[in-house]
Amino acid sequence: MVHARLPRLIFASSEESADLLYATKFSVPDPVLFLKQNGKTTVLLSDLEIDRGKKEAQVDEVLALSEIERPLQKGRKGKPPIEKTIASFLRLRRVRKAAVPYNFPVGLANRLAKEGVTVVPVAGLFWSEREFKNEEELQLIWRAIRITEVGLGRGIEVLKAAEIKSGKRLVWGGATLTSEKLRAEIETAILHAGGTSTGTIVAGGEQACDPHHRGNGPLKADSLIILDVFPKDRRTGYYGDLTRTVVRGKASEAQRVLWSTVSEAQKFALKNIRAGGSGAALQKDVSDFFKEKGYPAEIRDGRWVGFFHGLGHGFGLEIHEQPRIAKTHFKTGQVLTVEPGLYFPGVGGVRIEDDGVVTDKGFKVLSKFEKRLEV
Repeated sequence: MVHARLPRLIFASSEESADLLYATKFSVPDPVLFLKQNGKTTVLLSDLEIDRGKKEAQVDEVLALSEIERPLQKGRKGKPPIEKTIASFLRLRRVRKAAVPYNFPVGLANRLAKEGVTVVPVAGLFWSEREFKNEEELQLIWRAIRITEVGLGRGIEVLKAAEIKSGKRLVWGGATLTSEKLRAEIETAILHAGGTSTGTIVAGGEQACDPHHRGNGPLKADSLIILDVFPKDRRTGYYGDLTRTVVRGKASEAQRVLWSTVSEAQKFALKNIRAGGSGAALQKDVSDFFKEKGYPAEIRDGRWVGFFHGLGHGFGLEIHEQPRIAKTHFKTGQVLTVEPGLYFPGVGGVRIEDDGVVTDKGFKVLSKFEKRLEV
């Protein structure tokens, strides 16, 4: 690829850009400029961040943005536009063309073009090595998964403690237990464990039949409840991602069979991930298994039922990273979720998700959280 020979340029904060965080290991809330040229990495930081950057950023060179801005301020009120500062720095480095992440700001790209700098967006992974996690990254992901398990454990704990009242109402702490309250308990536990969590799914009943419904309102006894928890470790930026489906009370036979079928499908998938294997073939095998068990993926009454989403995805510094299981051949070092699910209105939704890494010997599951239907 042509862009493989170009210098690499990022202008973003580490909160917005996992690519920047990966390249620098430096957490910064405001956009900064990063350049990799001929193997050398440089980051331009504001005076506010430069002392910390010199201690923490894992780059070859840390420069003060103000040093680049100063010559440009002559005859000008205030600081120069950022594109002029970036272009001035790049001219000093003899860079006229650079590869940038695909989400590089289009407005900035247009303004840089007027300054004589061409940027080439890279589709897919900006750093191809991000697809494969080394031992250090695996330890950081393992820590993030432990934080995830703390949150999930709190969710199960609260459900167990909830009393079942008339009308299958769940009462906890003297009040009706809702998705919102349970989500708050999960996310508070994650916060205390060192993580941050947004978007946690606590969805019961018919809401659980929509895989990304966050859940709202009262939770019911004897109903399937999906808990999908995916926090970020505040210290490192790495994610964990686990899902369990439970019933507070007594599961019906239909719910029990649905849960057992998903559990069996996940066990099959976990055992059949190996380096060189086809993710697309495994996705099809799981879909075929569900169909053989009487759970086809199809549209009923205008909505999808069955298993109608991907089997899993990569994750790390982002909750959804390449590859998707259905679009890869498995390779050693890929860290993936494995999350089959079935969704049938009238019965409910079931999804069970664990995290692991592809190894030379198969798939090593990194998550250890218990799988149990009734709590």
